[in-house]
Amino acid sequence: MLAVKTARENFAGAGIPRPLAPAAVQAAFHKAAAYFGLELDLVPVDAHGRAGGQAMAAAMGPDTALAVISAPSYPHAVLDPVAEVAAAAAAAGFDCHVDACIGGLVLPFWPGLPDGDLRVPGVTSISADLHKYGYAPKATSVLLTRGRQRQRGQYFATTSWPGCPVVNPGLLGSTSAGPLAAAWAIINLLGHDGFASLAASCHGSTTALLHAVDGIEGLRTVGTPTGPLFAVAVDPGAPAGRRVDPHHWADALRRHGFIAQLQPAFTQPDGPVLARTTHLTITPVTESRLDELTGAMGRAAQEVRGVPGIDPGALLQSLDVRTSTLLHDAAGRSGDPDAALLILSALGLSGGALPQAMAPVLALVEALSGPVANWLLTELLARLVEPLPESV
Repeated sequence: MLAVKTARENFAGAGIPRPLAPAAVQAAFHKAAAYFGLELDLVPVDAHGRAGGQAMAAAMGPDTALAVISAPSYPHAVLDPVAEVAAAAAAAGFDCHVDACIGGLVLPFWPGLPDGDLRVPGVTSISADLHKYGYAPKATSVLLTRGRQRQRGQYFATTSWPGCPVVNPGLLGSTSAGPLAAAWAIINLLGHDGFASLAASCHGSTTALLHAVDGIEGLRTVGTPTGPLFAVAVDPGAPAGRRVDPHHWADALRRHGFIAQLQPAFTQPDGPVLARTTHLTITPVTESRLDELTGAMGRAAQEVRGVPGIDPGALLQSLDVRTSTLLHDAAGRSGDPDAALLILSALGLSGGALPQAMAPVLALVEALSGPVANWLLTELLARLVEPLPESV
């Protein structure tokens, strides 16, 4: 949010400023663009989730205010070409932000990686979440910015009211210092050697799990992941009867006591589709459960091997007439909570809790248009946190 706001405040180009990012960029940049009334330019990525430096450079224009690159990207753990994109942004005269929210405090200890921070010419800001691999409480993150003048763009100040002058360095006017104090204490306790040791644990566990996936017939790792996270997809080279759908696999893995994150297939702006995947994030805790997890991964795959993935089109065709009619009319009723509840009820998703099997839910996400899926998912989660009628 603050990286996008800062770039907007410092924009000196023509027209309405636009942030530019790979299609696999973290969803927070979609949120920032929506909040600030900007349009996010997305550059298509390859089948492994990587946007090339030349493609990013070619997409830059006079209204580009910010180029965003990931170190690594969350969905597939892709390390974007930081130096190449930063150089192109600098030559064009605008900012370049490195989203290192998940990698900022672990990739510096990962072996064999190039620089991806403010040491790289052209990088103007970098973000890192202390609540991820800084092991601090939630809601503690860092945004580092090159130069005082640029950094001042994240501030808000006003004297246009009869109260005291208001000057905020971030989006929140009031924040607790508790998480910041805890983050300071944890960082000082761990120190350089502590972070290096924890990163080594993550590296060892990630290497072991990637090897385990390589040994599971019907599954494959997407691309060449960087850092303690990766995505798993079906292996199209395996015989049809031996393939493993990653979403069925994740549901089976949950029955064995481990929760992995289902990611839907994604159609890019220019048409190519990124395959559905299951995402795993590795932490130092994984080392103590590594044998149990690798065994569960193999057993889960065996249980669902040969079971076809849920086809989104066939799923829609299988719905009864009433549900199909509700979905057909959904675009015109978007924003109506009661209409959304009718649709969720018809789909069996209004039981007050998320279903145990998430593969059908992700298939619906793939089948529905983005606005309709967003509307229904909002209603699904909003209903989970509303008070029960008897407690109102």
